[in-house]
Amino acid sequence: MSPDLLPAIVSVDDHLLEPPDLWQSRLPKRDRELGPRVVRERATLGFDVKPIRGEGPWCDWWVYGDTWVPTFRLSAAAGFTTNDYELVPITYDEMRPGCFQLTPRLHDMDLNGVEVSMCFPTFPRFCGQTFLEAPDKDLALRCVRAYNDWMVDDWCAPSGRRLVPLCLVPLWDPELAAAEVRRNAARGVRAVSFSENPAALGLPSLFDRHGHWDAFLGACEHTGTVVCLHIGSSSRRHTTAPDAPPAVFSTIEFTAPVGALADWLLSGVFVRFPDIVMCLAEGQIGWIPYLLERADKVWTVHHKWGGVAETVPDPPSSYFRGRVYGCVYDDDLPRHLIEAVGIESITFEVDYPHSQTTWPHTKEVAARLLRDLSSDEAEMILRSNARRMLKLDEADK
Repeated sequence: MSPDLLPAIVSVDDHLLEPPDLWQSRLPKRDRELGPRVVRERATLGFDVKPIRGEGPWCDWWVYGDTWVPTFRLSAAAGFTTNDYELVPITYDEMRPGCFQLTPRLHDMDLNGVEVSMCFPTFPRFCGQTFLEAPDKDLALRCVRAYNDWMVDDWCAPSGRRLVPLCLVPLWDPELAAAEVRRNAARGVRAVSFSENPAALGLPSLFDRHGHWDAFLGACEHTGTVVCLHIGSSSRRHTTAPDAPPAVFSTIEFTAPVGALADWLLSGVFVRFPDIVMCLAEGQIGWIPYLLERADKVWTVHHKWGGVAETVPDPPSSYFRGRVYGCVYDDDLPRHLIEAVGIESITFEVDYPHSQTTWPHTKEVAARLLRDLSSDEAEMILRSNARRMLKLDEADK
């Protein structure tokens, strides 16, 4: 299929680097000294980057209380060549403006044949772990709300519906999280970021017998808010050994969404909340058929002692279609894989401006991946599935 014949793409996983004045312009004056702000200092090189007062590359640091978080080129890789993809500090002056500015972002989407994009955060981390870890939870809550207000009012509203809001919640309090879901849903937000493994963040898991997350999950179901789980939202690198190189982590990073899907299927979430919808961002889909097969086999053979007989009354795979969306960006898509996952369950992403992005050649990549599909099937994967998941057609009415 020629790239020119492909439909305009809806990308359900892109990223933004927050503009330096986001919290300083939105927090009350009393909070600005301790709220997130950007400071330019030189930095050491390597994985354990630290600010220094001597020789070293310049870096724009996000400073929040006593925490200093460096900005890396890998998070703003668009426009660099693969030979320049390095874990080195970067300043906003060195970034492509589309990383953090609205009009240049829309321009870069146009260059790439992308009509609609949904963006995950950077400084807050993928589901707001930065604010979860902050000691002052009152300030953290105001930071979460300030981010969401900026996301809705400044990033998405002026874009002409081309940028879809993805909001955060205060993870430390499920009732507050539910309230934030409802607050944002009332102004048209239909997606929220959540952890792929809350237990890894020191929070109760989805298996919590007291229903710790039920208020949050119920709010998502009631408002039609999609729960988006991004790789890395557990703040844990899945690797094999302390001295394994980064290539090992990058090769097996799909094991994180494997665990996330297993938790959602076997925890009874889809039984208690039959209309809830979840999306596995940047998870690829090649592993999904086996996970569904294995979950059903365990449910059947080990039901006496497996611990899910009462909470999951039907085969786990029966809860997948219509509730779970996978996401691809450069996975091969042979027909047997599409049929096993269900074409209606597959969405697409660009991952701009991260180092795995296919920008500005996404249509060429998509044409290769979808070469054996009809134009109607390509339309579903590149566009219509995401529009249905995010209720974009309803928003346009």
